[in-house]
Amino acid sequence: MDKDKNNIIKIIKNHIINNKREYIIVTFLFIIGIFLGVLFVNNIQETERKDISQYLGNFTEKMKNTDKINNMDLLKNSITQNIILAIIIWFFGTTVIGLPVVFGIVLYRGFCLGYTISICVITMGISKGIMFSIISLLIQNLLFIPAILALAVSGFKLYKSIVKDNRKENIKLEIVRHTIFSLIMLLILVIASIVEIFISTNCLKFLIKYF
Repeated sequence: MDKDKNNIIKIIKNHIINNKREYIIVTFLFIIGIFLGVLFVNNIQETERKDISQYLGNFTEKMKNTDKINNMDLLKNSITQNIILAIIIWFFGTTVIGLPVVFGIVLYRGFCLGYTISICVITMGISKGIMFSIISLLIQNLLFIPAILALAVSGFKLYKSIVKDNRKENIKLEIVRHTIFSLIMLLILVIASIVEIFISTNCLKFLIKYF
């Protein structure tokens, strides 16, 4: 078991090292997205900020007053959304002209994260907002974010390979590799959904009374 674990870790390290430049680029895009999300929240109108704060307040009150959460429905929705996201990234990653769309998705996911954290901090204050964000976002995003970045890198790598060698045999081989890798990342996204619903949501439900 330890040997298999070490082999998996070694494969992951080698993959990151071999695609270091691509990971730096997509990570940088993701960080830019986070920054834009924070900047957007800081520049919204006061009335919009109040509406968002009211929505978040209603959400926390609903969580407090809900005795039982329908985990299976939430899980189904989360997995469906992640599958659609993975398919979109996979599809556009297989086309040369689709790479900007893949980069746009990475940027957008970073924007959503920065936006959500900023709203929580502004609405609840720094300490409660950060705690709320950690409970509701951190655990599943430890899986979700690397999987999304890896999917983008795989599409980026496919694009570079096709530009370098556009023979039909090479294109087919690289698309197969990209597809297999995408399926592995999809599995990680499904696990992230499970973690989100059965761990993060239940932790949030348990601790929501303190917010």
